[in-house]
Amino acid sequence: MYLVESKGGAIGCMILSLLFLGTWPALLTLLERRGRLPQHTYLDYSITNLLAAVIIAFTFGEIGSSTADKPNFINQLSQDNWSSALFAMAGGIVLSLGNLATQYAWAFVGLSVTEVVSSSITVVIGTTLNYFLDDKINKAEILFPGVACFLVAVCFGSAVHSSNAADNRAKLSSLPTDHKEGAVMKNGHSVTHSDKAKFGTADFLIQLENRRSIKVFGKGAIIGLAITFFAGVCFSLFSPAFNLATNDQWHTLKRGVPHLSVYTAFFYFSMSCFVIAIILNIIFLYRPVLNLPKSSFRSYLSDWNGRGWALVAGLLCGFGNGLQFMGGQAAGYAAADAVQALPLVSTFWGVLLFGEYRRSSRRTYVLLAGMLSMFVVAVGVLMASSGHRK
Repeated sequence: MYLVESKGGAIGCMILSLLFLGTWPALLTLLERRGRLPQHTYLDYSITNLLAAVIIAFTFGEIGSSTADKPNFINQLSQDNWSSALFAMAGGIVLSLGNLATQYAWAFVGLSVTEVVSSSITVVIGTTLNYFLDDKINKAEILFPGVACFLVAVCFGSAVHSSNAADNRAKLSSLPTDHKEGAVMKNGHSVTHSDKAKFGTADFLIQLENRRSIKVFGKGAIIGLAITFFAGVCFSLFSPAFNLATNDQWHTLKRGVPHLSVYTAFFYFSMSCFVIAIILNIIFLYRPVLNLPKSSFRSYLSDWNGRGWALVAGLLCGFGNGLQFMGGQAAGYAAADAVQALPLVSTFWGVLLFGEYRRSSRRTYVLLAGMLSMFVVAVGVLMASSGHRK
């Protein structure tokens, strides 16, 4: 099997992972804003997310000859390594729950703030756990200042959301109450569908609300932030679980049984992620949350609107996670948590595609700049803390 052994190769994996993991949420957000049910989107996404793990396992996991100490992917499937496999599957379960939660949080607090807060919680908890699990191979004097930067970014992210929500309320309150011919009413205001509103205007906010699948008007921000914090806690646990699966720090494997390779662990990880996602989203088809309309499995199969983008999102997330783990096995999973700076990429897509923060107040822009600055510093510091696993 192929192993990333150099520090440069590990950092290259992290950078590619950062780009992939920062892009797939934008695709799912785009579909929700176009009115596609999140249950349909997540089912499509889950299929290709698993496909990415299978491709990685049968390519990188099968390169070269298999040895007793470093068996290839297929050889490991028949070995007595179920204790490590269970750790990998536990990581897949919490990741699936976190990804599912963020799909709803994006609608309430926006793509940028959701990614910032959840990623920062992931780093603060997950990186600390990985540092000790990795036998402190990362430089603590560099690593933990980077963690502190992520913690500051959480505060900035919450402040950005609060300020942007106030800006949106001010925009909506400025709308005239007179009705226009052919307009659709929302909260006492009217907006036409014939004219496409400009990003950041009150008309744009109402058009978006009328078109999207998850309705957010009239719902408190506390719902979105609560979902985001839940997702962050889930995300903080999946990397330490994967770390335990591949390095067996708790010595659960029998003597002579080799550790799970990163590719075998990622396969088990993705299988459990897939199973949980399928079960929960089929339930949500018939018992939807947040007042979404009911659907059915037959309706899902016939819904081809945006299916291609959902499938691409699953591939991006799958390969992004795989690259993160490949880099983490070489340089330490604490340093690999630098990919949690993915909100830098997500914010770019949020501004470019969805018009987030357009026509906002100066206070919102200052807070946004502070939030992103913390992430720029944090990603550099965490990568600089990379060690080398013996």
